[in-house]
Formats: sequence, C-alpha cells, structure tokens
Amino acid sequence: MEESRKTEQVMLLQSLKRLIVSFVCCLPLSLLGLLLMFLLIYNSFSVFSLHLDPIPPKSTLPLNYNHQFLHHHPSLSTSSSKSDSSLLLAVKETSLGFVQKQNVSPEKIERRTRRHKRRNQLTPEMTRKPQGKSRHVFKTRIKSFLSKSSCESLFFMIWISSIESFGHRERFTVESLFKSHPNSCLILVSNSLDCQRGTLILKPFTDKGLKVLSIKPDFTYIFKDTSAEKWFERLKKGMFSPGVIPLEQNLSNLLRLVLLYKFGGIYLDTDVIILKPLTNLHNVIGAQTVDQVTRKWSRLNNAVLIFDKNHPLLKSFINEFSRTFNGNKWGHNGPYLVSRVVARFNVSSSDLGFSVLPPSSFYPVDWTRISRFYRASVSEREAKWSRKRLMHLRKHSLAVHLWNRESRKLRVEEGSIIQKLMYDSCIFCNSSFLH
Repeated sequence: MEESRKTEQVMLLQSLKRLIVSFVCCLPLSLLGLLLMFLLIYNSFSVFSLHLDPIPPKSTLPLNYNHQFLHHHPSLSTSSSKSDSSLLLAVKETSLGFVQKQNVSPEKIERRTRRHKRRNQLTPEMTRKPQGKSRHVFKTRIKSFLSKSSCESLFFMIWISSIESFGHRERFTVESLFKSHPNSCLILVSNSLDCQRGTLILKPFTDKGLKVLSIKPDFTYIFKDTSAEKWFERLKKGMFSPGVIPLEQNLSNLLRLVLLYKFGGIYLDTDVIILKPLTNLHNVIGAQTVDQVTRKWSRLNNAVLIFDKNHPLLKSFINEFSRTFNGNKWGHNGPYLVSRVVARFNVSSSDLGFSVLPPSSFYPVDWTRISRFYRASVSEREAKWSRKRLMHLRKHSLAVHLWNRESRKLRVEEGSIIQKLMYDSCIFCNSSFLH
C-alpha cells in the first residue's frame, strides 16, 4: 500500500514537470526572454546585495560597526551634526583594515561582546553622540588651549585606533617630541584618547608641565571652506565607495593636510622618533627615496610635514585628494598623492616656497631594512656596522620613521640602534620600556 502511494507521487511529479516544460515551450520568445532576464536580475541581487544589521536600540554605536554601515544607513548619512565627531571611532582601525564575513565560533563572539562592553564602560565618551553645542566644542577647546599656552611651535598627531592600542611606542613618539621641543604644544586629534582614560595616559607629560591636548575631530568645522568640505559631504551621503583601504587611514591623510592648512605647524605620525629640534624648518616635506641615477627624489612621504598656515602647496594637496580620491589603492591618497602633486611643478620647489629634504632627514631607514635596527649585534662585524650607522643617524637625521606597519611586532633588543636612539630622546629614561 505504501509502495503504491510512493509510486503515485512520483508519477504525479513527473506529470507536473512535463506540464511545466510544455508550458514554457509554448511561450512566445519575447516572454521567455523577459522571464530569463528577471531570473538573472534576481540571481545577481542575491549575490551582490549587502546585508546590513538593524539599528541598535541605544543611541550609541558599538565599536565593531564598520564603515559600510556608516555609508549605507540613512539615519547616519543624513545626520552630519550627530555623526561627524564619531566617524573615526566607528571605522576604527583593525589589523588589516578589511571587513569580511568569517566563520567565528560562539566562544569568540562571546569574548568579543564582553570586550566591547568593557571598552564602552571604560570610555563612555568614545561612543557618545555629540549633542547640543557640540559643533563648537572643537573650535572652543582649540582656541582655549592655544590662548592659555605659550607655544614655541605647534605639533599635530592623529590617532585613529582604539585606546588600547596606544602603547609604549606611541607614547615614546610624544616623549621624543617634547625632549627636543619642551616649550612646544601638541594637539593629539583622536576620538579614543579624548576621554578620562586618555587623560591618564597623557598625565605623565602634563604633570611635567608639558602642553598636550587630546581632542575629538569635528570634521565639518575642520573641512569648512576647503575642497575637503564637499568631498566629506558626498562621503556621508554614500555617493561614492570608500574602497577597501581602511577609511580611517584615508581620513587621516586628509585631516593632517587640512589641520596644517588651517593652523600651520608640524605634523608627525605616531611611529616617528624625533632626534633634533625641527623649529628652524619652514614649509618642508621629506623625500622617502632617491633615484640612483639622477639623484633626484623619486617618492615623497607625508609622515612628517612642516608648513605655515594657508600654504598654497597644502591647498593643492587637499584639492588633489578631493578630486582624485581612490579608496582601493594603498598610498594613493597619502605618499603617492604628495609625490604626484609636487612632481607636476616644472619650476624648482624653492620658487614655490617649500623645500624637499633628503631621505636622511626623516626616512634614513628603508621599511624593508627596519628590522635590522631593532636587533642587537651578535658579531664584531655587526657591532662595527651598528656603530657606524648610529653615528650617521645622529649626525645627519632629524627624525627616524619606524614604519610601524613592519616594525610593530619587533622587540627592541638590548644594545640595538633603536634602543640607543630612544635613550638619546627619552624624558622618562628609567621607564621599564627602555630596559
């Protein structure tokens, strides 16, 4: 009985299939083509469509929201006053900068959730949306800081990552800055450090009377009246793709240019050791590499920039960023940008009011060889090379870029060149970090 029922079901299915096939074959070609087109559209939509998580019920955004959420969610893309100051936080840097779907175990998800909860509890300011008169906070705090401080020179640094990743090496960059410039002022633009915990991190410097301010960026105020203003508005509205390069990295490239254009001063990456005072330099940019044949620079870098307020070259950099932004090519909006803009000038740089310094000034060590400077010498031959190299750095270099992307996992070995340079530039020389 059961077998006969199964046989009837099979025959019914076969009859249904034949009916469908005969129906499709009887359709006009135009209707058949239309049907196929709808099937293709549905298939492509299912493959390429983005899945966006719903808006969380609370007013604060979780730290693990990625930049795709920012640009595709209407509640964020249309609210400039509420989202500007938390944009860098919402797209905070990950190890590789890519947001991908991964097979994550429930245990890992639970650990991440607990970690994010702890982080929010430690730094509530990091995720709080600006309210009321927040549009004027950046302007007011900057003016108050500069009016109360007698600044021999003004430095800017940008920290785009979490407060946990602001470690000993980043603090040492601040240390080396003040060792060579004790009467200068430092403005550290960062969402994550502008909080009570960030104040504690910088307290050893302020306790010594050193002038440092950590502050959240107000992009609308900073970018106003520059070509970056329209670019940023288009970004918030999702009018173009930010690309696969971490958005915060490209925002940092733009932010440093506009800050120097609006205020003037010296910009430093957080992986630079200052060896000598920079206060006598005006309107300079450093070459990273030199052509071995022509002996002219072949690439510039933007890790160290020293410019007066409203300098025309900075304006050219900002315009180039806004006009040619590409979020899919590493360095296109950073080192390659400053290189191609300066390369367009047919006259010498001195005629345009700026100078290009040789690689020995800021980039004496190539990123492919930086690891050797972290290692201690293991033979007399290596020790001789290290002494010669150290002498050359102390004599010819103003700063050393450490290429954090390559060196962040390297240990500073006892007796290495980097450790000796750190001893030259330290304020807290008894720090366990140096030992």
